[in-house]
Amino acid sequence: MKIGTVIGSIWATRKAHCLSGQTFLVVRTSSEDLVAADQVGAGPGDQVLLITGQSAARYCMDAPVDAVVVAIVDGNKER
Repeated sequence: MKIGTVIGSIWATRKAHCLSGQTFLVVRTSSEDLVAADQVGAGPGDQVLLITGQSAARYCMDAPVDAVVVAIVDGNKER
């Protein structure tokens, strides 16, 4: 899992059938910017929890996604 901040969104008027209904966000992590399918209604400036890779595709019913937003972080306590 990764933590990142939503910095924008991607609009696609035409997309593969398996991606219908998906909203896509641009999320900045400490090392990269990712496009992630949003499952929780996050918006710009929100700190979010991401799952990536094969777990992300499984979470989205095997849709071809590399990252999924699964939570909006209310607090991040660093040690």
